[in-house]
Amino acid sequence: MPHRISDECLVCGVCADECHSHAITGSDDAFAIDPDSCDDCGECAEVCPNDAIDGS
Repeated sequence: MPHRISDECLVCGVCADECHSHAITGSDDAFAIDPDSCDDCGECAEVCPNDAIDGS
Protein backbone atom coordinates (compact mmCIF):
# COMPACT_ATOMS: atom_id res chain seq x y z
CA MET A 1 0.00 0.00 0.00
CA PRO A 2 1.39 3.45 -0.86
CA HIS A 3 2.40 5.77 1.95
CA ARG A 4 0.18 8.64 3.09
CA ILE A 5 0.90 11.99 4.69
CA SER A 6 -1.13 12.80 7.79
CA ASP A 7 -2.36 16.11 9.19
CA GLU A 8 0.76 16.12 11.38
CA CYS A 9 2.76 17.26 8.33
CA LEU A 10 4.91 20.34 8.97
CA VAL A 11 4.96 21.17 5.22
CA CYS A 12 8.76 21.24 5.28
CA GLY A 13 9.30 19.40 1.97
CA VAL A 14 11.99 17.02 3.19
CA CYS A 15 9.94 14.03 2.01
CA ALA A 16 9.51 15.41 -1.50
CA ASP A 17 13.25 15.99 -1.80
CA GLU A 18 13.90 12.37 -0.77
CA CYS A 19 11.29 10.74 -3.06
CA HIS A 20 13.11 9.12 -6.00
CA SER A 21 9.84 8.30 -7.78
CA HIS A 22 8.66 11.94 -7.60
CA ALA A 23 5.35 10.82 -6.07
CA ILE A 24 5.21 13.64 -3.52
CA THR A 25 3.94 17.06 -4.48
CA GLY A 26 3.14 20.02 -2.34
CA SER A 27 2.32 23.64 -1.87
CA ASP A 28 2.65 26.12 0.97
CA ASP A 29 -0.33 24.44 2.67
CA ALA A 30 0.10 20.68 2.27
CA PHE A 31 1.98 17.79 0.71
CA ALA A 32 0.45 14.67 -0.80
CA ILE A 33 1.65 11.35 -2.16
CA ASP A 34 0.31 10.12 -5.50
CA PRO A 35 -0.61 6.48 -4.82
CA ASP A 36 -0.11 5.55 -8.48
CA SER A 37 3.48 6.83 -8.46
CA CYS A 38 4.51 5.74 -4.96
CA ASP A 39 6.60 2.57 -5.02
CA ASP A 40 6.27 2.10 -1.23
CA CYS A 41 10.02 2.32 -0.56
CA GLY A 42 9.50 4.15 2.74
CA GLU A 43 12.40 6.58 2.34
CA CYS A 44 10.05 9.54 2.81
CA ALA A 45 8.85 8.19 6.15
CA GLU A 46 12.43 7.70 7.32
CA VAL A 47 13.33 11.37 6.78
CA CYS A 48 10.08 12.95 8.01
CA PRO A 49 10.96 15.03 11.11
CA ASN A 50 7.43 14.77 12.50
CA ASP A 51 6.59 11.12 11.74
CA ALA A 52 3.70 12.34 9.58
CA ILE A 53 4.03 9.63 6.90
CA ASP A 54 2.26 6.31 7.34
CA GLY A 55 2.81 3.21 5.25
CA SER A 56 -0.11 1.13 6.44
